[in-house]
Amino acid sequence: MSDYLGTLDGAVADQVQTEDLRELPQPRRTHRSARKAGTAFESSVAAYLAAELDDDRIERRAKNGVKDRGDITGVKTIRGGRVVIECKNVATLALPAWLREAETEAGNDDAVIGVVVHKRRGVADPAEQFVTMTLNTLARLLNGGAEL
Repeated sequence: MSDYLGTLDGAVADQVQTEDLRELPQPRRTHRSARKAGTAFESSVAAYLAAELDDDRIERRAKNGVKDRGDITGVKTIRGGRVVIECKNVATLALPAWLREAETEAGNDDAVIGVVVHKRRGVADPAEQFVTMTLNTLARLLNGGAEL
């Protein structure tokens, strides 16, 4: 293709390349690549929190099947209550379902709070990812995890 483009003038060659790129199908994420991306995201969140909170007990948790207890373990409130963190690295938002999942997993772990950390498209820095929780959860977190 480069020999062919070399015979065209610059503007036409640029147009041909641009049009060709638009026609290329976008690669679809496989189950394997999705798991790999999820694991990498969870690991980056755990490493960031461990460094920022100066706590080497914070780490990515192994999957627990039906009684899942969140993706990150070792996070505590200021009063010592456990915090469940559910990580999501997907293109489509499903906040209500994710919050229900985090709350269920908080119950499975006897944690006081469950939150969702979800990936911002095009942003690699773990410090710049989104955290979603209910207002009640935020109030409890600010109160050290105590029930209101």
